[in-house]
Amino acid sequence: MLGGALALTALAAWWQRRRDGAVRGADDARERTTTAVLEGLGVRPGEADLTVVQFSTAFCGPCRATRARLQQLQATRPGLAHLEVDAESHLDAVRELDVRRTPTLFYLDRAGTLLGRSSGAPRPDELAALVGAHVRPAGARDGRDV
Repeated sequence: MLGGALALTALAAWWQRRRDGAVRGADDARERTTTAVLEGLGVRPGEADLTVVQFSTAFCGPCRATRARLQQLQATRPGLAHLEVDAESHLDAVRELDVRRTPTLFYLDRAGTLLGRSSGAPRPDELAALVGAHVRPAGARDGRDV
């Protein structure tokens, strides 16, 4: 009995670690709802190559680390926009978007298409790869660095 409980706990911990911070793709059915809710919060993705909407809370340590990481990326990628939403002040949007923990991030391209979302602090390598795939570095023109 104890062995089964330990195995189940280990499996649950592995599953949580595997999902924590991982960027998951969007499915078409939820994308329309998500886009409409984010627009209601004032998100205007057409102004940047990639818009990252971060749901945070006041006392969330991973939220602060995620904000700092995104600000560092913005310094070298001017086409990256970061909008932080206070989850406690927007509970209807939190429920509608199924935000279960903070930080939760939504990634939108210039056309407003939802590229994916992540829950928990995003993995630095995945975040850098996602930003790199959608936003050119500062000083780059037509795919070439100047």
